[in-house]
Amino acid sequence: MRELTDPHLDPSVAARYDDAHRDAFEPLRVNPIVDVLAEAAAGGSALEFAIGTGRVALPLAERGVDVSGIDHSAPMLDQLHAKPGSEHIHTSHGDMISTRCGTDHGVVFLLFNTVMNLQTQDDQVRCFANAGAHLRPGGRFVIEVMVPEVHLLGTSGTQVPFALSDTHLGIDEYPDRARQTLISHHLSVGEDGTARRTSVPMRYVWPSELDLMAQLAGLHLEHRWATWDKAPFTSGSTAHVSVWTKT
Repeated sequence: MRELTDPHLDPSVAARYDDAHRDAFEPLRVNPIVDVLAEAAAGGSALEFAIGTGRVALPLAERGVDVSGIDHSAPMLDQLHAKPGSEHIHTSHGDMISTRCGTDHGVVFLLFNTVMNLQTQDDQVRCFANAGAHLRPGGRFVIEVMVPEVHLLGTSGTQVPFALSDTHLGIDEYPDRARQTLISHHLSVGEDGTARRTSVPMRYVWPSELDLMAQLAGLHLEHRWATWDKAPFTSGSTAHVSVWTKT
């Protein structure tokens, strides 16, 4: 799995990213995210780890929030820079475990399961430390991530389907549960009718594990919801939105 290259580094994948994930760009999906992040910023600036093509950063900036972003994929940043409004967003090309972009943000956020793109626990711990270093006292770190569904695998299975529509088939493969490895496979049909496959290597992580990482970074849990509409997080939740505050 470690030999798999992050497909977002491929210019052709970046060019069709918005089309492949067009449901995630719908205002009904984006607006609740922007509402929570604008509230979490509390009048301060916002920094997005893995800003990508600006799915959330651009509408957040339209709300009047001063937004910056970091991404390790230059092709993804190129797609962002081609969009109206991107001139108001400061971006840095680099990783989210060591790249610095200010030190006094009201909120740092990492969405769309991207914390799992860091394929070792050590890198995930460093990501939390980097987030804490960017925050002002009382600032917040917000993560959106799935709850691993290994309970659906049974005793010998390795694959769990998670998306099925006319334009997207998604299957999560858990090749090594001892090392918490995950490969997220996507088969997407573009507007031109062409089907394309991408496979993203990840390390899945549990909510309690994230809380320990936050403690190491000087952050404490303020909220955990099942959705951006702030629905309660329960044992049946398949994802969570977690907010940690810098003490």
